[in-house]
Amino acid sequence: MKKLENKVAIITGGAGSIGKITAKLFLDEGAKVMLVDLKEDALKAVQTELKSEHLKYCVADVTKSSDVEHYVTETVKQFGKIDVFFNNAGIEGSVKPIVDYPEDVFDKVIAVNVKGIWLGNKHTLPHMNNGGSIIMTSSVAGLLGFANLSAYVTSKHAVVGIMRTSAIEAAPLNIRVNSVHPAPVNNRMMRSIEEGASAGHAEEVKKQFEVSIPFRRYAEPIEIAQLVLFLASDDSKYITGTTQVIDGGMCAQ
Repeated sequence: MKKLENKVAIITGGAGSIGKITAKLFLDEGAKVMLVDLKEDALKAVQTELKSEHLKYCVADVTKSSDVEHYVTETVKQFGKIDVFFNNAGIEGSVKPIVDYPEDVFDKVIAVNVKGIWLGNKHTLPHMNNGGSIIMTSSVAGLLGFANLSAYVTSKHAVVGIMRTSAIEAAPLNIRVNSVHPAPVNNRMMRSIEEGASAGHAEEVKKQFEVSIPFRRYAEPIEIAQLVLFLASDDSKYITGTTQVIDGGMCAQ
């Protein structure tokens, strides 16, 4: 039997690299999937690429309560229930010291990465089936400090607080809640951070990051998706309230 047979999943940040490949993995394992993202053209591109009758999408701004309510109710309307919520949408913000960090960018990062995550749990939990699973995307930046990424680091630490509170509150419903904490991932977000750290020298910045990881490489999106699949499936039915680190040994140092 497939790991997510007859399960219904929501994936926010669904048009990004991790969201898209997780959707494919979920579909392959028997799930019906609602993809959520801000831009319809990006969602349509993923839908065209994945070619599944069990894949739907919903355009939403995760910082707006009404939009979050909409993607939740639309999922129930399309598929009848919610078993898995991959609360994944996030942005990186700027790469600048705190003293130079733009306040408007800080506010936007907090809105997406903290309020968006909080609203997702708030509106999804009441509709989730007993025995469901919420997986929230944090980062090694939710466990460690990194210079020049104050908004991102702050937001990813906050995800842990939301996760732990949600895990306690959802436990009576047998719903488990966990966060995943990747090291740098080989995707668009890290290209943006690398270039922001030293314009025109992104490859050198990448090498510096890689040296800080015992495995000497970035994670690939599929590796994150495989951890998310484990947490979404019944294989993890006694795991809740945990920070699941997937970092090539970065936090062990």
